Amino acid sequence: MIDELRELAKYKNLLMQLVLRDLKVRYKNSALGFFWSLANPLVQVATITVVVKYVMRLDIPNYSAYLLGGYLPWMFFQYALLDSSQVILLHRDLLRKVYFPRELLPLSVVVANLIHFILALVVFFAYLLFYYIFLHGSPILPTVLWLPVLVGLQFLLLVGLTFVVSALNVFYEDTKYILTVLMNVMFYLTPVMYVSELVYTRLPEAHRTLLFKLYLLSPLNMLTEAYRKTMLPAFHGGVRGEQIQSLPLDYGMLAICAIVCVLVAVGGYAFFNARKWVFAERV
Repeated sequence: MIDELRELAKYKNLLMQLVLRDLKVRYKNSALGFFWSLANPLVQVATITVVVKYVMRLDIPNYSAYLLGGYLPWMFFQYALLDSSQVILLHRDLLRKVYFPRELLPLSVVVANLIHFILALVVFFAYLLFYYIFLHGSPILPTVLWLPVLVGLQFLLLVGLTFVVSALNVFYEDTKYILTVLMNVMFYLTPVMYVSELVYTRLPEAHRTLLFKLYLLSPLNMLTEAYRKTMLPAFHGGVRGEQIQSLPLDYGMLAICAIVCVLVAVGGYAFFNARKWVFAERV
């Protein structure tokens, strides 16, 4: 694996070309370009905010910020996985004609979506700054210094998963359909449109702490939790009159999440490398 990583480093220019090509194709003939990537989450956040605050009656000040804090990482996760399911098949002609490390293809998808995610975070912090200056909200917290670590962990998690998904879809094209269904289910199981404290309060009191830690063993759940708690202050809110107390970030569970992300990246890379040289025959 070390030799393959060294070879991969030699093709960094090709990786950048693949990423730039992905970005150009995505915004080809588009006047607004990148801002279309923000249109979907903003509309979704506005819709969910209305439903959750005024129908479900979840009372959290500046709920839209907490929703965006979970929704932007979710979009990075979802789009990277869905795009990777087709990336090998879309480059079938290139695979048959040119030698290059095949892992560049799913890796380019993750990097392209990472760029979108970082740009979206810049807009998110601009929103927080506006809210602080004009609406007397909370200032940007020093804990945002953890943000590069969280982005790096999510990147590793996605790299491993995209290696597996892209390889599987070469052999079983049902993979992309199964993945779409799983994404819809995972959206509701991940604390995106609700805060994880709601899950905590609904668990049996006798085993609440243990069950909540098991819930946070899912790296996506833990990362969503960490993004919110590093970018946004603790909240005091409630749902239908029941008070909800904000919980501190569990750094022990975050450390476990980091280990899982690294293992997923290594395991996914090994899975992909064991199958990559038969892709040209299968596509």
